[in-house]
Amino acid sequence: PPEPRGAPGEKATTRLVGQAKGTMKMRRGPPVHQGPCLRMPATGAVLSAGGLPSYHVTPEQAGLLPSLEDLLFYTIAEGQEKITVHKFITALKSTGLRTGDPRLKECMDMLRTTLQSTTDGVTLDKVLFKKCVQSNIVLLTQAFRKKLSSPTSRPSLSHNRRTVAKCQEVADYIPQLAKFSPDLWAASLCTVDGQRHSIGDTKVPFCLQSCVKPLKYAIAVNDLGTEYVHRYVGKEPSGLRFNKLFLNEDGKCPHNPMVNAGAIVITSLIKVNVGYFCAVPQSLRGEGGRLTSSTSSRFRFQSERETGDRNFAIGYYLKEKKVRHRHDGGLCSIEVTCESASVMAATLANGGFCPITGERVLSPEAVRNTLSLMHSCGMYDFSGQFAFHVGLPAKSGVAGGILLVVPNVMGIMCWSPPLDKLGNSVRGIQFCTDLVSLCNFHNYDNLRHFAKKLDPRREGGDQRVKSVINLLFAAYTGDVSALRRFALSAMDMEQRDYDSRTALHVAAAEGHGEVVRFLLEACKVNPVPKDRWGNTPLDEAIHFGHHDVVQILQDHHNKYVPHESPSSEKQSETAEKNLDGLL
Repeated sequence: PPEPRGAPGEKATTRLVGQAKGTMKMRRGPPVHQGPCLRMPATGAVLSAGGLPSYHVTPEQAGLLPSLEDLLFYTIAEGQEKITVHKFITALKSTGLRTGDPRLKECMDMLRTTLQSTTDGVTLDKVLFKKCVQSNIVLLTQAFRKKLSSPTSRPSLSHNRRTVAKCQEVADYIPQLAKFSPDLWAASLCTVDGQRHSIGDTKVPFCLQSCVKPLKYAIAVNDLGTEYVHRYVGKEPSGLRFNKLFLNEDGKCPHNPMVNAGAIVITSLIKVNVGYFCAVPQSLRGEGGRLTSSTSSRFRFQSERETGDRNFAIGYYLKEKKVRHRHDGGLCSIEVTCESASVMAATLANGGFCPITGERVLSPEAVRNTLSLMHSCGMYDFSGQFAFHVGLPAKSGVAGGILLVVPNVMGIMCWSPPLDKLGNSVRGIQFCTDLVSLCNFHNYDNLRHFAKKLDPRREGGDQRVKSVINLLFAAYTGDVSALRRFALSAMDMEQRDYDSRTALHVAAAEGHGEVVRFLLEACKVNPVPKDRWGNTPLDEAIHFGHHDVVQILQDHHNKYVPHESPSSEKQSETAEKNLDGLL
């Protein structure tokens, strides 16, 4: 549009109009109207229906930009004047958040109160909706914008309940564990942003057993420090059964905190004189602030105590070797569900911060040490195989649980009582293996070039969008070195944006002759692509008066032979063509 004269804020206006002209080079075509007026935040100017700027802003127009609450309402309402509570709750759950999330307590309380004052008790208009969500609008906006750690509609979690034929027996050396049905199966995850997903029998409580070992080790390091704790316990895998009566080479301490001898020593270090449950920080206790309240855990504790001869023997062995110890099986008998235990795993994945409450539970040092030991020693005699095939920190227990941590992404608890000969859950091992084969969670998976695996941390199509933006921006700025890198990485140099404009269109409009020559000669792109308005790069160069670019395009247009556009199956051919051109 023509530059207005004598308008208020003339310098800012001139700069704004100059930016608008530069933007028009990137995308020419019919003016797009987005309503009777559109406020431009940079100067407060308002575009009228004719597309020309008006600089006389009334007080009523000052608040024209919608608030976050307004945008959220428009997103969910989809053009309707009211939305139902069911629609809002369904949309919220699709982001992975739950109505019971403590971070959404104010929103849910206000929602219940507001519905009681409405006529039908099920619908909300915009004013009432904004009143309900304003207390937690930041978290809600992040969730609906898919800016949480897992932007997909539901965090990835799948297992096909296949039965593995051999070695499926429930642990029976503790009578209370033998009573569980071998058909039980559950898995639950919690991301570092508090997104939740569960399948199977996730409400059935079970004992943590050895899954508590990394938690109490983390508590000990958090309270006492690494140096003090490792005066009494080592860091090396033992290569022996987890319940062996054996110490390290010096005969002074157990090999690591994940074997029974090491766990007994760690138990003696943490404060147990005021009760076992007080030693576990409040926010490690899942939703509701507790690990257990049922009396069945006492029966299991009693059952384990009556059959814990091996652990008593380890205790006497430690006493003989003058190793500090205090034997008791109370922590192993703590009951959890998959859902509450997944929050514990997510706390480890989140660097010691509980994703549900935001409270710092463990120090970064404690989390780092714990994950390192879980990776090397967490799966009994299967630890090496698990590290090789799955590549993630995990800890198993004879009750059938596997506590799995994907650092900086999520924590998972899966549970199924049938065990293999090494004491690990058969279905749990299969689940972890399937998960890593589906998603690029293995510690040594290449995040850039492993195209066959899913990455739940990325939104669908995200990579292609970034690719197009980077390509067109490099052409716009005349950055030939960046274009050379893109060509060498087998990028399609003829990619188009939503207006079907290519990098050649943009370079021709900007008058970057070197970029145009590189695209035509080195990358051998089509010199006559048409955008949505039928314009070619030659039309752009003529329109903006770049005569040197016009000459380059005309020379290549005369000798251009149309060829089949590259597809995903021809990436190697594209790379070879680009490399030949560059050489």
